[in-house]
Order: sequence, then C-alpha cells, then structure tokens
Amino acid sequence: MTDQSHPSNVHAAAITAELEWLSAVIAARLSHFFGGTDTPFAPPAAPTLPEGAALAQLINKAPLDTAGRLVLALALAPQIQPAVLDPFFVRNTGIDRPFTEFGALRQDSTFFQPTGQTALFLLGGGDTDRRIAAMGLFAPDHPLRSMAGVSLDRSDALLSGALLIAPHKVAALCEGRTPAPDFSPQFPARRLKTGLCWDDLILPREVVHGLDHIAAWLRNRKTILHDWGMQARLGAGFKTLFYGPPGTGKTLTATLLGQRTGLEVYRIDLSMVVSKYIGETEKNLAQVFDMAEQRDWILFFDEADALFGARGATTSANDRHANQEVAYLLQRIEECSGLVILATNLRSNIDEAFFRRFQMAIGFPKPDATLRAALWRSVLGKMPLSDDVNPDALGQAHILAGGAIINVARHAAISALRREADTISQRDIQQAIAGEMRKEGRTG
Repeated sequence: MTDQSHPSNVHAAAITAELEWLSAVIAARLSHFFGGTDTPFAPPAAPTLPEGAALAQLINKAPLDTAGRLVLALALAPQIQPAVLDPFFVRNTGIDRPFTEFGALRQDSTFFQPTGQTALFLLGGGDTDRRIAAMGLFAPDHPLRSMAGVSLDRSDALLSGALLIAPHKVAALCEGRTPAPDFSPQFPARRLKTGLCWDDLILPREVVHGLDHIAAWLRNRKTILHDWGMQARLGAGFKTLFYGPPGTGKTLTATLLGQRTGLEVYRIDLSMVVSKYIGETEKNLAQVFDMAEQRDWILFFDEADALFGARGATTSANDRHANQEVAYLLQRIEECSGLVILATNLRSNIDEAFFRRFQMAIGFPKPDATLRAALWRSVLGKMPLSDDVNPDALGQAHILAGGAIINVARHAAISALRREADTISQRDIQQAIAGEMRKEGRTG
C-alpha cells in the first residue's frame, strides 16, 4: 500500500485518484452513450484529494468545479497514464471507423490524444446545450488556462485541437514544485545569473536613482495597487527601457536588480522567438509569459530593437506576419503583471509609438573618468599587478566602457601568464587596450 503521508507520495496519490475518477467517468459516459437511454447522465462523484497535494491546492486556488477538474484530468492523462483513454479506441462497426464523437486528434496513433471535442463529449455527450455551455471552459481567462496551464492546440475547426497542458505544470503537480525550465525553441528564455553583487555596480548617480525607483516599486506594488486604491488606474506590471552603448552594464544591471529584489531574471532570446510557422511565435512566447506571471520573474529583452524598431510599410505577407508577432508581444508586455526590461544600444532605434508603454527609460552612458577609474579598481582589485599599473591613470587616459575594461583585464591576464610572469604589467594592459580599441574601430 502506498504511504500517502510521505511528502514524496502525496502528489502522486492525488493524481492517481483523479485519473481513476476520470477512468470511471469515461466508462460511465460510454455506457450511457451506447445504452441508448433517455435517463440523464449522472457522472461518478469527484474524489476528495489528499491534503497538501499540489493538485488539491491548484483545484482549491483556481477554483475549479467538477467540469474544470475533469478537463484538467483529461489533459493530464496522456502525460501520465495514457491507458486511461484506451476505451475511446472502440470502433463504429456500422461504418468500420472510430467514432467521430470522441474527438481523437489522430485515429491511427498508438495512444489516444484527446481534443476539445473529447472534453465536450465527456461533459455533454450528445446534448447540444450542455456541449455549448462547456465551451466556456476554454476561454482565455478561465482558470483552466490562466492557472492550470491547459490549452487547445491551434486548429482550423473550433475545439478540434489537441488538449494540452504546459510541461512545467505537469512537473509541478507531480513533484509539488515547479522545476527550472529548459532553454529550447519551445521555451526561448534563459535565466541570468552573476557572481557579483549590487555593490559591484558602478554607475552614474541618476542611473542608480532610477534603479532604486524600480526596486521600490517591486517592494511596494501591493501597497500602491491595493491599499492605496490604484489597481483600477494602473497596470499590475512595470515596463522599463535600458538604453546605452554596448558594455555599459545593461544586462548586468538587470541581473543584479533581480538579485537585489529576490526575483529570478530570464532573458528572452529573440532569435529563437520568431518562427516561420504562423502561430508558433505566439505559442512559445505565451509559455514564457505565463510562467513569468505565475512565478513573478523579471523578463529581460536584450537588443530589443530587433522587434521594436521603427516600422516600415507592410508590403508582403511576411511583413504582415512580423507585425502580428510584434503586436502580440506588445500585448503580452502590456498585460504582464511583473517587471519587463527592454534593452537597446540606441534609444533612437525604438519606435516612438512604443515609448508610451514604458513607465521608465534609463540611459546608460559611457562612464566618465571618475567612473572609469572606479571600474579599473574594481576589475583589477584582486589581480596581481606590477608596481607600474595605476588604475586611476588608466581611467583618465582611456575612454572605455565597463565591458571593454573587463575584456582588457582578461587579455592582459592571459598575456602575463603566456610569458610566465607572476604579475600583470602596464605593458600587458596597454597592449590589451590597443587590441580592444582596434576592435571598436579606434586607434587611440
């Protein structure tokens, strides 16, 4: 007998009970369907799930009624116990083919893939009124979609798409916690991490002031929205633009802002977002945004002008499709309840029409001589330096951003080790600076 009191088993026990109930409902519905009776269908009662199970918590929090629970169980079945759906493989002997009413996605598959039509059959049988009433379960704002992660795959016919559930939701219901998602074309976001801390940021005072403002919003948003009655006038989220030359700290700042506020930061890979298949872009982005809202992530779009640049005339189907993708992305950013940061090297690259969507725009300028000296001291702080190396003089003499200074330090360290030296010399650093400036197209 399974020990349901053990934390590692309580989640499995709940899912097992729910799928056994689904199996009983399927048997009862098929019996009623083939019985030819006029008696109203009476499904078996839903089970009481173990306390503390992730599935029980989701059902109570959403909340999901009996119909919602049944659709959720139907979506879970192919992932966990596909044999539960095998009774739907019965064939119509009159025409020697499967029953259309059961709504399988592919009748020749080795397992039964339920669709929206399968759910309508379970909930309404052949009763048109009940089937129409059940369609509301698939509305975008229904808890089945917004909280349980259940959706229908795109299909030309209404409700004929496969009944899907987000993989991270399946894992969370099975394990009681949501695992970190895998970076892939289906999930085009990667978590940003750093070994640095907030005190390592060396930025102009006005930039730090703007970042403090964002952090204050994240700490106090519930007070502002709920206690101070601004929820009806303000969106729940916060959108900001980071703009400035490469190497000025935009990505690092976004990462450390998450560290400072205790939130995870995920960078959206725009090269993996745009798909040649219509609808795939929206589907991939939807999963990222759904998880971000559920887990209160900070979303970071680097080189955002790739999608939010100035728009030209629409001259082809590809242009129209690209504009649809941008429109969808803007809609999700607008509706996102968390912090969304967009970064670009040039403010002018962002279409002016998008600026009204930002609550803040923070410029990251190239550091002045004082900040450059501080950056040199910070970067070279623990490195073995020759007596002729003067970080303050380097800051005065060379106009380099923080990212370039880090590159110089790495190059100089390699040069010193190649000549088997114990310390990094001024000559190592000067040669590295010359190489970095040539890379930027400068000679002095």
